[in-house]
Amino acid sequence: MNYVESLDYLDSLGKFGIKLGMERIEGLLKELDNPEQKIKTVHVTGTNGKGSVSSMITNILLASGLHVGKFTSPHLVKYNERINLDGKDISDDDFAMAISAVKVAADSIVKKGVCEQPTQFEVLTAAAFLYFYLQKVDYAVIEVGMGGLWDSTNVITPVVSVITNVALDHTDRCGKTIERIAMQKAGIIKENVPLVTAAEGDEALGPIVSFAMFKQAPVYLYGKAFHGTEVSSSMDGQKFTLHAGDFYASDYEIKLPGEHQIKNTSVAIVAAKIVSKQDERINELALHIGVANTVWPGRLERIHKNPDIILDGAHNPNGAEALRKALDKYYPGKQVHFVFGMMGDKDMTNVIKTLIHQDDIVYTVRADEGARAAEASDLAKLVGRNAVPMENLAEAYGRALNEAGNDGVVCVCGSLYLVGEFKKMLLADKNNLN
Repeated sequence: MNYVESLDYLDSLGKFGIKLGMERIEGLLKELDNPEQKIKTVHVTGTNGKGSVSSMITNILLASGLHVGKFTSPHLVKYNERINLDGKDISDDDFAMAISAVKVAADSIVKKGVCEQPTQFEVLTAAAFLYFYLQKVDYAVIEVGMGGLWDSTNVITPVVSVITNVALDHTDRCGKTIERIAMQKAGIIKENVPLVTAAEGDEALGPIVSFAMFKQAPVYLYGKAFHGTEVSSSMDGQKFTLHAGDFYASDYEIKLPGEHQIKNTSVAIVAAKIVSKQDERINELALHIGVANTVWPGRLERIHKNPDIILDGAHNPNGAEALRKALDKYYPGKQVHFVFGMMGDKDMTNVIKTLIHQDDIVYTVRADEGARAAEASDLAKLVGRNAVPMENLAEAYGRALNEAGNDGVVCVCGSLYLVGEFKKMLLADKNNLN
């Protein structure tokens, strides 16, 4: 298959949706001679922050001079974003090669009756493992797609496991309580493999710590084994002090705004320090350079000043709270002009309640063209006053931009799918101008 054909193949797999269970991915990887068992990995899950943490760990390893793969999801504009090698997205040719090889394996196991057709995410996961093995990476940083226990990435025994936090999201698949979601995320914990986590509260920590004890996995808990304290903070970046134990304190600078990123960065650094215990190539300088070099698109991402235009994929109450705290911190007293779209199966009511102040202006849109996206009119009703449903994203953004003025704040948020559509729109506009 060429690149276009590989995309068509992936799109055709969308009809199989999301299916829990490990038989398909295990059968697929066995057919490929289990490439995931031949590489060193770091495994990252969590309700929010796993993308940022995965990127920071990757950049620390890269700053150490290592050959590093990274697998994340979802993508914003292009599938290639999910499979990254040494800081660059996989090329179209290599992507087509990996997907083609996995398709051959998938067709084979279905024909043999090993299992039913693997899902789109399972094919992408297998392609990432295969590609990283063929590229002979030193490490691959693997981000969980959903949950942990039954996620198709949960076929690895990593050097270190990471659980960023636990909050309510994907309740239809991961459980309707914090405790049940925590049990799903704890599923990535492996025998004797250290765990770094920023989870908090008895409901979350109970299952995680209990499972870690059962697996005899050492636990490094944020707020107990280590913590970060802010030194300075702005939309341009932050400086904070990481305290780890009685004898370690060091100042770090990061480009990512928001107090939640201090916690995420602390988790990433500690995870990398654990990897360094078996790899002397990872040193203190690499820790500082790696986190300082990290940017993460679509998460409190400012793409323009005067007016300040911010993109954020927050799609659950926990993410909405982090975004609102950041807006209040960096733009105190300012009215925010929101371009807002969500998936209809998310907790729309509590996201809106948490995120939007009564004096904000909200232009609601469909997050994307898919069936899951909430209608703009329905979102406007939930928001109430100062909410205007819009026909399309371009009109909503144009109106928000015009009304915000040069000293205003425009925030495009509510879904990573919406952020992706927004970036595609900007890219199309740029291409049309060239």
